[in-house]
Amino acid sequence: GNPKTYTPILKQHGITVVHVVSSSKFALKSQEAGCDAVVAEGFEAGGHNGREETTTMVLIPAVKKVLSIPLIAAGGIATGRQMLAAMVLGAEGVQIGSRFVCTPEASSHQAFKEAIIHSNEGDTMLSMKKVVPVRLLKNKFADEIQAAEKRGASVEELTQILGRARAKKGMFEGDMEDGELEIGQVSSIIREIKPAADVVKEIWDEFNEALTQPV
Repeated sequence: GNPKTYTPILKQHGITVVHVVSSSKFALKSQEAGCDAVVAEGFEAGGHNGREETTTMVLIPAVKKVLSIPLIAAGGIATGRQMLAAMVLGAEGVQIGSRFVCTPEASSHQAFKEAIIHSNEGDTMLSMKKVVPVRLLKNKFADEIQAAEKRGASVEELTQILGRARAKKGMFEGDMEDGELEIGQVSSIIREIKPAADVVKEIWDEFNEALTQPV
């Protein structure tokens, strides 16, 4: 949403504000609104996404050129090498979501976690651009949305198909057919469920190893 809406109120109470954006234009608006940092999230990301469909590889250097506040990269990042790549492109840090879905600590349903670790390249899709763009793991619900979009369904019809609590039904209650399964493209390289501490260690170790290797 508009960073001007809540940023001044939050800043008045001493709260650090980081706004999520999908373009250089909105990164600048966030900076002008007084945000302390921005998360620039590329097209690869799971969940809600940008209509521009700009990939992280393109988005991060573009946003870096216009910002003077810290830049955090998101979208398609799950390994130490990907974290390093984001920083080489200009990010000061990274935000990782999809990788942590497949941890015992995550509130996601076990059936959803299992679906992720068995997914392959091309098993996610960006849909509902008329309503609110979201990347989903393909299933019966995603197919229904895609079919409706192909025939030119209106915003009202798409909203009706989406219904209420669809994400809760899929990701948290485990309905793998009619639920909304939000996950990033990086799901195709996630192959095991492991504790969050182990995930962090694995990412950090790979990051440091990649730093020492010659280019």
